[in-house]
Amino acid sequence: MKELKFPCMDVKLVPIDKVIANNWNPNKVAKPEMKLLAHSIEEDGLTMPIVTYYDDKIDKYVVVDGFHRYTIVKDYFKSDVIAVTILKKDEKNLMASTVRHNRARGVHKVDLQADMVVDLIKKGWTDEQVSKHLGMTPEEVLRLKQVTGVKEVFKNRDFSRSWIINND
Repeated sequence: MKELKFPCMDVKLVPIDKVIANNWNPNKVAKPEMKLLAHSIEEDGLTMPIVTYYDDKIDKYVVVDGFHRYTIVKDYFKSDVIAVTILKKDEKNLMASTVRHNRARGVHKVDLQADMVVDLIKKGWTDEQVSKHLGMTPEEVLRLKQVTGVKEVFKNRDFSRSWIINND
């Protein structure tokens, strides 16, 4: 059996100005997801350290994974420090690590997301709270509620009349 390493157990708090982006990350995040990431960090704190390697030639920690978290902590929260873990690999393997971290995140399944929306509404959240805390537009919340076909999630909604019968 291959030995399992736990770099996540060796977290360091370093000055944020000693951390820089790598020059190979192909991952881009859209503005709504960046807003959700900022909200997530605001609500939960930085729950995962930034994965880095230390480049002693320039005396900097270079981001392997977590660039967008790093950006939010630096630019939105204006923090002076950030939590990092440090990998010790050659550049080819660090580049591969970046891609693995990016690709291993998975995707949301619409039906499971819809079930979660319904469950949160049943637990007392409004559509607005679901929208805010899950980073969804009101239209997305509505669509996911419609996917479920569960009538009780619509019970507190006002509906406009499509047409009115005029008895003239």
